[in-house]
Amino acid sequence: MRPYNEKISIYHGMASTIALNFSNNFFPIFAITILGATNYQVGLISSLPPLMALLMTIPAAILLNRASTQKKLVAMSVLLARLMFLLIVLVVYLPSNSLQSWAFLGIIAFISVPNTIANVGWQTLISGMIDESRRGQFFSDRNRLLTLVGLISTLLIGVLMRDATESVIAYQVLFVLALGFGLLEVFFILRQDEDVVETTGEQIKKKSMDWSIFKYSSYVWFLVAALLFNFGWQMAWGLFNIYNVRIAGATIFWISMFSVGSMLMQFLTFPLWKKWADKYSNMQVFIWSAIGMATTPFLTVLSTNLYYLTLIQTTSGFFLSGTVLLLFNLLLEQSPERYRTYCITTYNVLLAFVAFIAPQIGIWSLDLIGMNSSMYISSGLRLLGAGAFLYVFLLNRRSQSKKEKHA
Repeated sequence: MRPYNEKISIYHGMASTIALNFSNNFFPIFAITILGATNYQVGLISSLPPLMALLMTIPAAILLNRASTQKKLVAMSVLLARLMFLLIVLVVYLPSNSLQSWAFLGIIAFISVPNTIANVGWQTLISGMIDESRRGQFFSDRNRLLTLVGLISTLLIGVLMRDATESVIAYQVLFVLALGFGLLEVFFILRQDEDVVETTGEQIKKKSMDWSIFKYSSYVWFLVAALLFNFGWQMAWGLFNIYNVRIAGATIFWISMFSVGSMLMQFLTFPLWKKWADKYSNMQVFIWSAIGMATTPFLTVLSTNLYYLTLIQTTSGFFLSGTVLLLFNLLLEQSPERYRTYCITTYNVLLAFVAFIAPQIGIWSLDLIGMNSSMYISSGLRLLGAGAFLYVFLLNRRSQSKKEKHA
């Protein structure tokens, strides 16, 4: 029998998945086909949210620590973020494409402020409500169910909007539906039982940061490896959008098919990654998923055939499922329990910095050396990230061996 909070978290995740699939997935193609966005502006779609997260993560953590009930603050933050979809619906009525695209980017940036509060709050809530012994199974089940929901919703949109790539009304309907599911998100967050969340005491409520977390070498090395891998991963986000829409000529239907193929593979393989992680360890298995992720940019630019690109996105879903499942588990595993809030906050701040600068460097690289070379660099950096995690794994194993010898 699944505990109450786990069930509510899954329902919340389903509503959130649909809301984001109906909006974020189609922001780049909406910006390119309807608003006439430039390559630089397309890159900003990926970069602005993490920039705002970088600025807001620590204030968000302080705000959440001081709040008497975190779930209400998280719920109101989600509500504000989803209401911004109405502004995106109206942005097409501005007098010029230039004004429309910049206004759209401004809305994207503003949405990231409440989103940051919601994300930090959710990570803190979920880390407290799920026992470590159940963590692997719960996230595997949750991710699998959410992937199935995302697959069905994205497939539905791809079929219904097959011939509506250049229809303003189609996008407006899509974003209004996203708002509706956003309201469901708020409902389920408020239904969660916050009593199960363990706080870290008054000391954490009084302090905005505890620098002693950097005394834990395993956490520090995890940060270094995670940031390097994420840089290579996120550098290609804007490049994929430009390659798929401008170079390969993908429509809404094909963008949906790319997502459906990836999510179908994730749905089928989450249990495999969970099984392997239980058998070998989260760190050891994540190394293989990171190596697999390194192949995607390289393979993508080999062809503009849309069937081929769908196949590549589908196979990349296999490695993406391992990355999504294991990376957050590794963060919780490598964070000392007493300082977990600080560790999560620090990780999010540094990750936000990387996520802001990496897509911009990707676009800069595109202008400087071209699409293919930029994608090759992304693959190389992802592979280096996998090597960094291998180093952390060997370091932890050696440390464990020393402890056993002195026991």
